[in-house]
Amino acid sequence: MEQLFAPWRMAYIDSADKQEGCIFCDFPRENRDRERLILARGESVFVILNAFPYNPGHLMVAPFRHEGSYENLREDEFMEMHRYGQRCVKVLKEAMDPQGFNMGINIGKIAGAGFAGHVHLHIVPRWNGDTNFMPVIGETKVLPVSLHETWGNLKKVWEAHAW
Repeated sequence: MEQLFAPWRMAYIDSADKQEGCIFCDFPRENRDRERLILARGESVFVILNAFPYNPGHLMVAPFRHEGSYENLREDEFMEMHRYGQRCVKVLKEAMDPQGFNMGINIGKIAGAGFAGHVHLHIVPRWNGDTNFMPVIGETKVLPVSLHETWGNLKKVWEAHAW
């Protein structure tokens, strides 16, 4: 069984408790999509590039409404979250040609949710050999492309589609 180890994420998870406000509520209200790495907006959800990615292109889909429980998502939020997750996979395949994906929702801090108070879907593109000794030994993740360059590339592909 292949395992995805991300020991550098613990510093992020620990700091999330000290974060003022909620990024999933605050960032969309600011209307600074490029700066905040917001890729797309729907009626009830939005897509944002993870600023602390497991891999380049790591996206998250979150409802605009502050909700921490998956089971309490409204029907429109639930359906649109997964429809946008499907679109994210399509865009990532076209823009970055990954060989696979990890998709999931971390429910609760113990499950690894950095923002346990606001449910969100992770879409992580994967490539053969994308994990190596650097994160485990050096506690350093090597990302071969900047976040804003990735955002720009994904934005072009997203906007090329007539959803």
